[in-house]
Amino acid sequence: MMKTSVQVSFRMDEDVKRQAETIFDELGMNMTTAFNVFAKAVIRTGGMPFKMKVDSFYNAENQRELARRIELYESGATKGQQIEITPEELESYANG
Repeated sequence: MMKTSVQVSFRMDEDVKRQAETIFDELGMNMTTAFNVFAKAVIRTGGMPFKMKVDSFYNAENQRELARRIELYESGATKGQQIEITPEELESYANG
């Protein structure tokens, strides 16, 4: 039985497309081949073939803390003070 090819179209930012094509070209493939490889990896793994996660820096708690510290700074409440953060605090912000 002969496999039937179908055309799939979607929109993508022009710059993203150009950058991706440059990398695919270096790998010796075109956009079609690259997306076929991706689709087959999705099928093989039963999901995305790579880990997806949100950058924890942008979570609501970190953004509230950043806004609080900016407000303290802008109000002059910290004038002459050095704001310190412990390595543990940095780690907790980084890990959400």
